[in-house]
Amino acid sequence: MHRTTPFVPLLLAALVLPMTAHAQQPAATSTAGEHLLRDLVRVMNTGDRTTLRRFVDEHFVNQGEGAVPPEQRVERLSGLRSNFGEVALKSVEPSKAGEVSGLVQSVRLETWQRMTVFLAGSPARIARVRLQPAAAPDAPTQRPSDGEIVAQLKGYVDRLASRDVFSGTVLLAKRGVPLYQVAVGEANKDFGARNTLDTKFNLGSMNKMFTAVSVMQLVEAGKLSLDDTLGKFLPAGAMKPDVLSKVRVKHLLSHTSGLGSYFTPEWDRQSRALWRSVDDWMGLVKDESLQFEPGTRWAYSNTAMLVLGKVIQAASGQDYFDYVREHVAKPAGMTNTDAYELDRVNKNLAVGYEREDDATNGPVYRNNLFMHVIRGGPAGGGYSTVGDLTRFAEALKSGKLVKPESFRLLTSPKPELSSPEYGYGFVIDAGGRIVGHSGGFPGINSQLDIYVGEDYTLAVMSNYGGGAQPVMEKARSLLLAGKDRTASR
Repeated sequence: MHRTTPFVPLLLAALVLPMTAHAQQPAATSTAGEHLLRDLVRVMNTGDRTTLRRFVDEHFVNQGEGAVPPEQRVERLSGLRSNFGEVALKSVEPSKAGEVSGLVQSVRLETWQRMTVFLAGSPARIARVRLQPAAAPDAPTQRPSDGEIVAQLKGYVDRLASRDVFSGTVLLAKRGVPLYQVAVGEANKDFGARNTLDTKFNLGSMNKMFTAVSVMQLVEAGKLSLDDTLGKFLPAGAMKPDVLSKVRVKHLLSHTSGLGSYFTPEWDRQSRALWRSVDDWMGLVKDESLQFEPGTRWAYSNTAMLVLGKVIQAASGQDYFDYVREHVAKPAGMTNTDAYELDRVNKNLAVGYEREDDATNGPVYRNNLFMHVIRGGPAGGGYSTVGDLTRFAEALKSGKLVKPESFRLLTSPKPELSSPEYGYGFVIDAGGRIVGHSGGFPGINSQLDIYVGEDYTLAVMSNYGGGAQPVMEKARSLLLAGKDRTASR
C-alpha cells in the first residue's frame, strides 16, 4: 500500500540501523568477521526461525543503546529469506575496519546484493547488517539492441513466473509503443483468476506523483505558490500553529516538511471504513508535531502528501478525487486508474499476497485484505494498470499534464531543501537518468521508470510483496548498460 516506499528496499533498509555504542569499540579481526558473514548466510538459508534465533542470540549485539530486540532481528532476517530465498555467497571482499562485505546472489531471483556485516566488541559480534543492490559480474558493458533487451527481459520474467516469485504485469515501451508486455500469475488465488494486462494493481505510494502533478497544475493556474504556507489553505486549529506557519507547499512535495505519517497505533485500532475522504484522514494529523525545521532535512512523509490533498481541495474548490480524475487521469487517457472504495464492486482488482517460506511445508501465501486502507488517497493506495502508467508517463513528457518547465521542476533534485534524490513527488534514480516512483507494502509492489531524455518507459506492477523490484532491476541493468549511473543531469 502506501505506508512506505517499495517493500523489499524498505525491508533491507530496516536492517541498516544507527551504530550503537558497542559499534564504536575496536573491531574484530577480518577472519572472525568473514566467519560471521559466512555463518549468517548459512543460517538464513536454513529458513528455520529457531536456528536463526539461536544465532542472533549468540552472535548479534543485543544489548545497549540502539540495540534491536532479538525477535525483531529474527523477523527482519526471516523476511529477507522469504523474499530472496536461498542466497549463494560468491565472494568476500577485502575487509575494512569493523566491517566485512561479500557478494551474494539470490538463487531464486538471480539478483545480486552486497551484504555487509558491521562488527563490534571482542569477541566480535554483529552490530548491524546492510544489503545493497549490486551489479552482476557478467552485466553487459553497453546497451543491447531493443530485440536483445526484450529477449533477456522476457526470459527473466518467464523464469520468475515459473518459480512463482513474480505475479503481475510488465510493460516496456518506446515512445509509448509497447516493446514487451506480459501478464503472469494470479489476481485472486481463492478463485484461480489469472492476471491480465487490464488487471488493476495497488499503486502504493505512486499516487504521490498524481498529487504532485495536480499541485503543479494549480501553480501554473496561479491558484497557489510553492512558497505558500499551509496557513493559507488550512484554517486555524486544523494543525498546530507552527505547522501552519512554517511548512510550505514545496516542503510537503519534497518530504522536507518535518511531518511524519498518519499511520499511527490509533489508526490501526480503528475500522478501515472510517477513512475514505481527505477530510476523514485530516483528523489523524491535527496534533502532529514537526520533527525538524522544514527544509533542513529529508524524511519520507505520508502526512505531507495527505495534507497536499487538502491544499488541492482548497485551491481548486474540488474534491481531491474529482480533481485528479478530471485533470490528471482523463487528459492522460487513464481509464483504469482511481482510488477505489474496496467495500464496493470493482472489476479486475488484484488481491495482494505475501509469501512466507515454511521450512517444512513450503511457501504459504497470506492476503493483505485486512492490512491496508479501504480507499487510497493523496499519499497512495489507489489502483492502476501498466498501460495507464505508461500513458501517464507519455502525457507528462508531451506536455499534456504540465508545461515542460514544470515537468523538469517536478523531476529535478532539490538540494537547497536537503532533498538531493527526490524532486516534487518524484524519485530521482541512477544519477538523474530515471525519474518516477515506486510503491510498496505487504502484497503490493509497483514501479514506474521514466528514462530522462530517452524514449523508454517501464511500468511493473505486482500483487506480491517486493515482486516488481527484481524485474525493475533487471530492466535497468539492460537499459543503463554502459551508462554512468552516478552522473547528474
